[in-house]
Amino acid sequence: MNLRRTNYLYAITCAVFFFLLSNLSYGQFMETQADGTSLPEKEYNRQSGLWIGMYTKYKIGEKLFYYGEYHMRRRDQLVQNMAQIYLRFGLSYLVNEKFEVTGGIVTPFYWAPEDLYSSQEQIDKVVNQFRFWQQFLFIQSMGRVKIYHQIRTEQRWKRDYLVGSPFTLTHRMRYKITTYIPLNKPKLQDKTLFFSGYNEIFIQAGKPVLYNYFEDNRLFLGLGYVINEKFQLQAGYMKSIQQRERGFDLNNRDIIRFSVYHNLDFTRGKNRPKIQEINPVL
Repeated sequence: MNLRRTNYLYAITCAVFFFLLSNLSYGQFMETQADGTSLPEKEYNRQSGLWIGMYTKYKIGEKLFYYGEYHMRRRDQLVQNMAQIYLRFGLSYLVNEKFEVTGGIVTPFYWAPEDLYSSQEQIDKVVNQFRFWQQFLFIQSMGRVKIYHQIRTEQRWKRDYLVGSPFTLTHRMRYKITTYIPLNKPKLQDKTLFFSGYNEIFIQAGKPVLYNYFEDNRLFLGLGYVINEKFQLQAGYMKSIQQRERGFDLNNRDIIRFSVYHNLDFTRGKNRPKIQEINPVL
């Protein structure tokens, strides 16, 4: 019965998500038609970056977890300039082994791309944002392979880099499909080498969003290694196509990612058996 309810909730959530996506795209199309104008040809701006991240998931109750992400992101020739410090905090509740919900806050800090502003403009070199976020995670098992469906929503208060710019509210919706495939063992356990891959689509809405309802698409391919039940490592390449505010110019980003994953279980007694299969931190 629980599994049936989970599948039903999953179907409803996906339907709502894609209904929002289709309505946003249709609204953008109608706005363009009403103006009687068409956007110029798309322009791609090549960029590269290095993202280093740490993901934590600590069990603090029978079904309750602390979730945290801590990122340092650099840009321009991989590491030339600072891009972001990104901090995400949350609490996760395990509804059952196939369904998990999470909510919390995000406090990212952005470094201004100074080349986009003239010398006469006064800018803040570092600007922060304030966000709430919610996440729904669904897990499918297919033999030794697991598929993870992650739906994430965010409410973002953000501002421009110009001094005195006000904060405005926008909404972002994300859908990510992820897989982890163990390569040298039948499942994720100690000393397992694994393949990891995902694709994530971002859409956004709100008063300031006029032409860039589609915000980003990220495709990642990488390899990981399970050191033990507490630590996993992962490295790989991510391609990101990011739409900018005017709608017709996009950032074509090549990003190298290194990540550390840390699990702890504060509820386990000293004599409890060792975990036989490790769940990735998502």
